[in-house]
Amino acid sequence: MPGHLMNTYARLPLALTHGVGAWVWDTEGRRYLDGLSGIAVNTVGHAHPRLVAALRDQVGKLIHTSNLYAIPLQDQLADQLCSLAGADRAFFCNSGLEANEAAIKLARLWGHKRGVENPEIVVYEDAFHGRSLATLSATGNPKVQKGFEPLVEGFVRVPLNDEAAIADVAARHPNITAVFIEAIQGEGGINPARADYLRFLRRACDERGWLLMIDEVQCGTGRTGKWFAHQWAEIRPDVIALAKGLASGVPIGALLAYGDAAATFGPGQHGTTFGGNPLACRAALETLAIIEDEGLLDNAKRVGGWMQQQLRERLGGLAGVVEVRGAGLMIGVELDRPCGALVGQAQQEGLLINVTHDRVIRLLPPLIFRMEEAERLLALLIPLVQRFLAAGAQTA
Repeated sequence: MPGHLMNTYARLPLALTHGVGAWVWDTEGRRYLDGLSGIAVNTVGHAHPRLVAALRDQVGKLIHTSNLYAIPLQDQLADQLCSLAGADRAFFCNSGLEANEAAIKLARLWGHKRGVENPEIVVYEDAFHGRSLATLSATGNPKVQKGFEPLVEGFVRVPLNDEAAIADVAARHPNITAVFIEAIQGEGGINPARADYLRFLRRACDERGWLLMIDEVQCGTGRTGKWFAHQWAEIRPDVIALAKGLASGVPIGALLAYGDAAATFGPGQHGTTFGGNPLACRAALETLAIIEDEGLLDNAKRVGGWMQQQLRERLGGLAGVVEVRGAGLMIGVELDRPCGALVGQAQQEGLLINVTHDRVIRLLPPLIFRMEEAERLLALLIPLVQRFLAAGAQTA
C-alpha cells in the first residue's frame, strides 16, 4: 500500500477502476459482484445512466456555492425528503457522522431551552453513530472509543429492545432529553430494533417530553423496502439522520426534524461549508427519482426477502450459523466464531462482502440488485460459508 497515507484502514489488496450496475472491475481486469455497494452507499449501483447524465449536467452548471446563498436544489430536496418522512424541516451536511453530530447538538439545545442544565441522551449497546468525539462517545463499542478518552459526557447506555431499561434510566436520570437509536444497527451486527419496541419508545418519549431520534444513516433511503426503516413500525420520530445511500455516492448527510424539534436550531447555532451544495443535492434528487421510477423499494423487499429466505433454508440448520436477520437488502448472517477471513476468500471468488462485529457477514447490495444477481451471490457465498465452518470443525 502507498507509504504516505495514514494507517487508518486495514485495506484489502484490491483497487477498483470502474463499475456497471451491481458489478465492478479491478486494475487487473477482474470482475466482482458488489454485495456491499460501498457500505450501503451506491444505492442505484455503479454508473447508472440517469445519475451520470444528471451529474454531468450539474457539473457543467454549478458544483458548489455556499450556504451564504439560497440553493434552489437544496429547497427541492428538503421538500421531497420532508414529504417522504412526514418531517417539517431539513438540514444538510456531508456525512452520517455530521448528521448524527447535529442530532446530538439539537437534543442538547432542546434540553437547555427547557431548563435542563446537563441534558442526557439515551443511547444503545452495540450502536454505531460515527467517529467524531461526540458520536464515538454515543457509540456502544469500546473498540471504537479506546484511546480517545476522555469521552464526551451526557450519554446513558441501555440494551436494545429492553423496555424495562428505559423505565430504569428514566427513574435514575432526570436530565434525559432524547432517545437516539438506529432502526437497524449496521456496524453493530445488523440488529433490528423490534417494531413494537420502536412504538414503545414513541409512547415513552411522548409521555416524558423526550425527543425520539432515529439514526437511519445505513438503513434509510429505501434499503429495507420502505423509504425509512422506522416506517415499518408506523411511527413518526422527532429527528431522523440520513446519509450513505442518499446521493448514491456523492457525499451528503441530512437531518430531518418534525414539530417543535424542527424549530430548535436558530441562525448561527449549526452550519456546514460543503453540505447540501448543488452537486450533492442534484445527486440526491436523481437518486430518489430513480428509486421511485424503477420501483426499487419493491425490489429491495422482493429480492432481499428471497435472499434471507434462501440463507435461512440453506444455512439455518448448519452448525456454526447462529442467525440470519435483517430487512430488505440489509442482511446479516451471524456465525458462532470470528469470520473476517471470509472477506478475502469471497474476493478471490469474485464477490465483495463485509464482516462486521467480528462474526456477522454483512450484505448490502445496491437496490437495483436483480434476482439473477442475488442467485449468483448466494451461489458464491453459501459454499464459502460451508467450507469455512467445516474447516473450523476439523481444526477444533
